[in-house]
Amino acid sequence: EDLVCFRDIRPGAPHHYLVVPAEHLGNCKTLRAEHAPLVKRMMEVGKAVLQRNNFNDLNDVRMGFHWPPFCSISHLHLHVLAPASQLGFLSRLIYRINSYWFIT
Repeated sequence: EDLVCFRDIRPGAPHHYLVVPAEHLGNCKTLRAEHAPLVKRMMEVGKAVLQRNNFNDLNDVRMGFHWPPFCSISHLHLHVLAPASQLGFLSRLIYRINSYWFIT
């Protein structure tokens, strides 16, 4: 369809996926109100991929975007990490909820 999902090459958790829209959007800073359905679908795809990979505790998931200039790729991508309770020290920092560099 209009979204692609694949494993992160540097996983921060046992399950770490990126959900990417096929249409180019620069980064989360370019999102507007009209993109809300797209972001919702990105989150739904992330949850579905977790469930297809036998991870069902959707209360132990972290999803979010790196805020510029802290994103390494200038194409919108949603990080889906699980189980969030197993994030290592560095991953807890990099994917910290609503920090200056990562928004959920």
